Amino acid sequence: MSQKFSSVRTVSGNSFSQNRGNQRNASQSSNGSNRNKSRSQNSPGSYVPYGSAPRKSASFGGNSRPSFGGAKSSFGRGPKRFRGVKKSVMDQSKFIKKAVPVAEAVEYVAKNKFADFNVCQELKNNIIAKGYETPTPIQDQAIPSALDGRDVIGVAATGTGKTAAFIIPLINKVFMDQNQKVLIITPTRELASQIDIELREFAKGMRIRSVQCIGGARIGRQISELSRNPQFVIGTPGRINDLIKRGRLNLAGTQNIVLDEVDRMLDMGFINDIKLILSKLPDHKQSLFFSATISPRISSLIQSFMASPITVSVKTTVTSDNVEQDIVKVSFDQRKIEVLHEILIKPECEKVLIFGRTKRGVENLSRDLEKRGFKSSSIHGDKAQNKREKALKLFKENHVNILCATDVAARGLDIDDVTHVINYDLPENYEDYVHRIGRTGRANKRGTALTFVS
Repeated sequence: MSQKFSSVRTVSGNSFSQNRGNQRNASQSSNGSNRNKSRSQNSPGSYVPYGSAPRKSASFGGNSRPSFGGAKSSFGRGPKRFRGVKKSVMDQSKFIKKAVPVAEAVEYVAKNKFADFNVCQELKNNIIAKGYETPTPIQDQAIPSALDGRDVIGVAATGTGKTAAFIIPLINKVFMDQNQKVLIITPTRELASQIDIELREFAKGMRIRSVQCIGGARIGRQISELSRNPQFVIGTPGRINDLIKRGRLNLAGTQNIVLDEVDRMLDMGFINDIKLILSKLPDHKQSLFFSATISPRISSLIQSFMASPITVSVKTTVTSDNVEQDIVKVSFDQRKIEVLHEILIKPECEKVLIFGRTKRGVENLSRDLEKRGFKSSSIHGDKAQNKREKALKLFKENHVNILCATDVAARGLDIDDVTHVINYDLPENYEDYVHRIGRTGRANKRGTALTFVS
């Protein structure tokens, strides 16, 4: 099986309402039969994109009290959900875009095949075992330079195969010289875990060891694993700095550094942590920086720590052309949870990632959806690391089909077959929106992104 990547043309389109219609199959859909047992036939919650719905009662299930929202809820009805929250001033038209038909996509023609790369046979065997034949653009253009030992700046949108672009050349480098050490820094624990999983798959049987150094996990265990002298250290800036300060992580002999999702790390306020970490590395090193955007702050960082880097940019469009984007209008007298319910019971909503603004709101939303009969889980910064990993695993393996998340899940996570991304709360900025909806429409598949607006 070969990897596929397409660069596609931008086509503006019509509204979600034209594509989906006003389907009201809450009690008729076989996919939602169990979920609808708890709903009254007259319960509210239909949504009408680009318009407001008729006035409806805010109660749920007849005369029972609402299980979600109300005066005390941050996701309540009307203006109360915006209390203490700065309203977005983003142009709502940015959330509307018709996906390009797959037939209209222009397939990228790679210059290389994985079999052509100058890597050891053991690594080639593992690449073949993963089903990789043709590299994506970022892999095709970045791997040869990285194998030559050059510093590389990779600019590419999420979901384009950046991990393999740096993992493959570094595994080969370490296999050929066991004294090589690699530090990989990511903005989130989930991305660090994902990179570690992919590293282990590519390096299977090659006697290459790695350790994750991330917050939320037991630092004692990480210290113990570091004492075994692993070749790869993968972690988040805060925990890596903590281990450096404790004298448990010495970077003087680390000849290779990877910064993944650099723009996100700077947005999260890690600039000083990153500068401190980079200052501990030797002058002679190979640096691989990957980012979706290159801001002035990133340029300054690059100039300080990279030597004559090669820039590889394969970014084609701002948002994925595989994603059908639209807004969902919520009128003053509607409750968002009811509108969301009506969307989720539709048969096409097979695997849905819902983004909320706050940790508490995301957790409450997931619990409320569970009460309504949906299979839902949540991921956010207040959740213990083992529970975050469990939630992600359940979602990836389709044991739950709804994952409620803060922006901790907006970057870098590669989750197969997400059919819908729903922005239950508006993102802080348009860049965050782009990364949120990048969780769907991956691997040349179609996806849908819906954004709730008032």
